[in-house]
Amino acid sequence: MVAVSKTHPAEEILRAYNCGHRIFGENKAQELASKATGLPLDIEWHFIGHLQTNKVRLIAPFVHTVHSIESLRLLSIINLEALKVNRIINCLLQFHIATEETKFGLDLNQAHELLQSKDYVAMKNIHITGVMGMATNTSNNRLVRSEFSKLRRYFELLSKAYFAGDDTFCEISMGMSADYLIAMQEGSTIVRIGSALFGER
Repeated sequence: MVAVSKTHPAEEILRAYNCGHRIFGENKAQELASKATGLPLDIEWHFIGHLQTNKVRLIAPFVHTVHSIESLRLLSIINLEALKVNRIINCLLQFHIATEETKFGLDLNQAHELLQSKDYVAMKNIHITGVMGMATNTSNNRLVRSEFSKLRRYFELLSKAYFAGDDTFCEISMGMSADYLIAMQEGSTIVRIGSALFGER
């Protein structure tokens, strides 16, 4: 479980930390960098929002996993910035599975192109460990379930095509406070929980 701590103060994170939680998610690069420098070093920071390429350098020294890889260019810049700080950063390919056009993400053909590219194959400082997706914001649970099921199928297709024998390609990041139970039923390995933990912002 990624405790989504975005917009919440360090004191709230420390409260969860002191209860034993270690994995926290932020969606603003500057906020993540600021919190990472002032909070315990064993926190595992996940970046869960849309990441601008010019902000990658801010989080490269701290971030464990970036959930929102939506282009080869973004992946290339993360690889470059990780190299500068001598780190390997885990990355999840974000897919557009919702009906809402405002959400970001790849389609399956774009993911194939990325994974087949020579640039990706040459990268040494990133590690793709799975996929991420956000379902439509709706009370229609049947639609939400179908979207999560689609993401699971994408994961299975990519695993077979590009990551056979690689046990580290194992993550399906889907499900938030309102829909995490459905996501878990459909195979989620990472849920991103904010308001259910910290309350409404």
